[in-house]
Amino acid sequence: MAQRQPTRKQMLQWVNLVSFAVVEANLYLDTHPTDPAALSYFKEYNQLRSQALEEYASMYGPLTVDTAIGCQRKWEWVHEPWPWEGGSC
Repeated sequence: MAQRQPTRKQMLQWVNLVSFAVVEANLYLDTHPTDPAALSYFKEYNQLRSQALEEYASMYGPLTVDTAIGCQRKWEWVHEPWPWEGGSC
């Protein structure tokens, strides 16, 4: 049975979730820089965040400047509906 591809909203929710984890781990590491478990957690979720951003960018366009660098298309997001116009952001 083929797996369903996640929706745009689901992908954005995943990006937000892993981004939150990275920010929180980063804050913890500011005060506990030698905690090996926290550093491992940070590295793992930072990698998941990078993958999530790249996957999202390949399907719907870049969310960050990091993923816009390889974008061959025009800045198409400008032509999509803004959140207050019913966009899915």
